[in-house]
Amino acid sequence: MLTMIQQYHIKHLNFHKGKSLRSIAEETGHDFRTVKKYAEQTDFNEIRKPKRGRPSKLDPVKPIIDAWLKEDLNRPVKQRHTARRIYDRLCDEHQDIFNACERTVRTYVSARKKELYGEEEGYLPLEHPAGEAQVDFGEIVMIEQGQKVKGYELILSLPYSNAGYPQIFRGQNQECLLTGLKDIFEYLEHVPRIIWFDNMSAAVAGIGEKGERKLVDQFYRFALHYGFKPQFCNPGKGHEKGHVENKVGYSRRNYFVPEPSFSDIEEFNQGLFAVAEKDHCRKHYRKGRVINELLQDDLTAMLPLPAKPFTIGRMQKLSANKYGKVCVDTNVYS
Repeated sequence: MLTMIQQYHIKHLNFHKGKSLRSIAEETGHDFRTVKKYAEQTDFNEIRKPKRGRPSKLDPVKPIIDAWLKEDLNRPVKQRHTARRIYDRLCDEHQDIFNACERTVRTYVSARKKELYGEEEGYLPLEHPAGEAQVDFGEIVMIEQGQKVKGYELILSLPYSNAGYPQIFRGQNQECLLTGLKDIFEYLEHVPRIIWFDNMSAAVAGIGEKGERKLVDQFYRFALHYGFKPQFCNPGKGHEKGHVENKVGYSRRNYFVPEPSFSDIEEFNQGLFAVAEKDHCRKHYRKGRVINELLQDDLTAMLPLPAKPFTIGRMQKLSANKYGKVCVDTNVYS
């Protein structure tokens, strides 16, 4: 029997390419009768042999259990039947027809509850090859020139190696995003091939009905300049970039406790690279190799830096009011 791929290939050559059965047999090396069989086959449903069921000790009481569980749908969550309570009631109220152990009851109740209440949402583990990155902002408290203020950490994490590079800013606008990425690229002397983002306003201007993203022009220019491919999570699906989500919390606990204190934010950010490199001397949580070793694989798979750095900023034409002041991002300047 041929594999499904081989069956599909025969059907594709005959139906979509219009090739004769004889030419398909010569091309694939399969017997003519085998080619004819799969080319003319119209039903590809998997043939399933019916299972021979055997009676269960719960069969006499299954309608009773089902009725109790359906009644629970209209009850408060904390007053619904547990498997233990159902077992006790069956023992007390239906001794004449019930003769099963508690474990059997638990197994059946668990399966029926999943059918009645719906399965929990499942997630697929995301495997990222070397050279890919994820980016996110996280909120922190920092002390700048003696004043405690709210700030933001920007994290670029590399899921393959588990390396991460933080930078801190006073906001999380487009300039902060691009400046942080640019500084990290220049430190690494490489650019990740693919970078995952959530739908942050600094990069995404809007999402269409079919999920297509309209990116901010400056972000488009930045991505084109450095050559990376931006990828975006589905709305409300932060787990799709779970690595950087965890890295935000990790860096907050390990780098910013107690609150970072500085007078020059740019100088402090340069020092964060050394802090990150020190952290990369530990072993990967799953692969058993040192993060710094795996980081070399990441760097090898990345893109080189462009010869000319990207200039970050916005050109805007504004009209001053009668006091000679203009408003930029809710801030008023003379």
